[in-house]
Amino acid sequence: MERVKYFFKKYYFEILLVLPMSLYILGFTITPIFQSIFMGFTDEYTGSLSLSNYVYLFGRPNFVTSIFNTIVTALLSLILQLVLGLGIAMVLKKQFKGKGIIRSLVLMPMGIPTLVSGIIAIYIFSTSGYLNEVLFRLGLIDVPVQWTRGGVLGLFVVIIADTWKVLPTMVLLLLAGLESIPQDLYDASGIDGASKWQTFVNVTLPLLKPSITMSVLFRAVDAFRIFELPQVLVGQRIPYLATYAYEEYSNGNVNASGAASTMLLVIILVFALVYLKTFDKGEGFGVED
Repeated sequence: MERVKYFFKKYYFEILLVLPMSLYILGFTITPIFQSIFMGFTDEYTGSLSLSNYVYLFGRPNFVTSIFNTIVTALLSLILQLVLGLGIAMVLKKQFKGKGIIRSLVLMPMGIPTLVSGIIAIYIFSTSGYLNEVLFRLGLIDVPVQWTRGGVLGLFVVIIADTWKVLPTMVLLLLAGLESIPQDLYDASGIDGASKWQTFVNVTLPLLKPSITMSVLFRAVDAFRIFELPQVLVGQRIPYLATYAYEEYSNGNVNASGAASTMLLVIILVFALVYLKTFDKGEGFGVED
């Protein structure tokens, strides 16, 4: 007890600074998560613990499809964003004329709300949008392409729109990692006669692994729970878990919505565990087995 009093007495100012954020996380993040899990396992009519909500969901049309769409979109988005983000970050690490302008253009989507990004994408990918206009003028199409009608094209539109919106975040995280690598290591690699590719594989990638791990896991949370862009661009023509949970809630099926949200949480946790076990193996966080 004396140690607890000593701790609060010594760090009372730091505790006061952290307390508001801690209460915010507890009240608006942790509590809703546990509440959704509890609701997902609670029967709507009897109030007892039950799997009825999950039986109901898996019996609904398009629910399994929503899981598939969520996983496919998230994985493809993450791969595309990681590749593009790393490439752009490596370019921005170099010194060249006009670097400030390029950096500003790359970071610009960060200041645009997600819903507005979705509206911008509609102007591009709609039947009478700019993309169809360009393709028509180039003679590549005779009739407008239904980009947002559904299917593979709809998934493509969502992935492209999501990548454009969140790519700046990936670039910043990876750029910070690249700039933390000492230049001496690159100089030593060059003296040893290593090519640019060998230097990238043997120097850059291993030292960049913590930043890659942080970027992937940070982005994965948003990628799997993507909501605004699919809702604006394709609606329920291409269901996602987040939009499916929203539809169930809107229809008054609160417990089923909690079950869908719990499924989404499980998918995110499974992805994180599989990634850390398969690709990172503890190295990204500097943890040894």
